Amino acid sequence: MLVLFDNNVPRGLTRALIGHTVRESREQGWDRLQNGELLRVAEETGFHVMVTSDKSIRYQQNLESRRIALVVLTQGRWRAVRKRLTEIAQAVDAARPGTYTEVEIPFE
Repeated sequence: MLVLFDNNVPRGLTRALIGHTVRESREQGWDRLQNGELLRVAEETGFHVMVTSDKSIRYQQNLESRRIALVVLTQGRWRAVRKRLTEIAQAVDAARPGTYTEVEIPFE
């Protein structure tokens, strides 16, 4: 799958997503786009999943008609995220168009 990392996702997570192609919104030139526009452009470009730590996106966007899935980390600090790599990879692997999956990342 083609996976987009929002600006708030640590790069180190890429190593856990074996078999997926990962791009960052920054490298796509999309780092200034707001959530709705970012999702639209990502879908049009062929992304299947967006990983973000923006929990408010769930309430801002209607995912029913979306072709992209969202995997939301409850926080984006690498120190905590790296302890949940397996769970995050499983969420990405299971993602289907229009779905929202939240992965709990406890604060330390």
